[in-house]
Amino acid sequence: MSYQQPALPYADNALEPYISAQTIGFHYGKHHATYIKNYNGLVEGTPFDTKSIEEVISETAADPAKVGVFNNGAQAWNHSFYWNSLTPNGGGEPTGEIAAKIVADFGSVDKFREELKNAAATQFGSGWAWLVLDNGTLKVVKTGNAQTPLTSGQTPLLCVDVWEHAYYLDYQNRRPDHVAALIDHLLNWKFANDNYLAAK
Repeated sequence: MSYQQPALPYADNALEPYISAQTIGFHYGKHHATYIKNYNGLVEGTPFDTKSIEEVISETAADPAKVGVFNNGAQAWNHSFYWNSLTPNGGGEPTGEIAAKIVADFGSVDKFREELKNAAATQFGSGWAWLVLDNGTLKVVKTGNAQTPLTSGQTPLLCVDVWEHAYYLDYQNRRPDHVAALIDHLLNWKFANDNYLAAK
């Protein structure tokens, strides 16, 4: 039961000028595809092959002997989630029920934006910044490398990829500029609100 790469929910050039078609081509077409190919190769013929990728991620997260399965599975899942966290003509003000929840839990939308920008900009090395629901409260968290909120009992609602392959062709070492562009212009608030409604 191999894990299939979900179709990109927009054209390669749909996120321009904030993310170039060239970056999407490498990021989705090479990096994400390779994680999936490696994951499927590692689980083929094992008991993991009949389980969902979410189950495999949870079961291998704390097992040093399965670090390859975890890293490739988590990165495959994280990226599939990431593509849906972005949308052309996104960003701006949150919409739906999550908007009031953000104000209630962060104090203001601007405070949330600052927390997400800070988490993404200060994640040392490669990793991710997330908006999650944690025991009924919205929080911003960051994870290193392939780590994911799925393994800590948190429900991901949105994420920002801060691995260098996500932004280096377009922004070089200016990670904060990349993060600001995503938050201001590309965040998919419908996706976040749908995830929030499903989880609350």
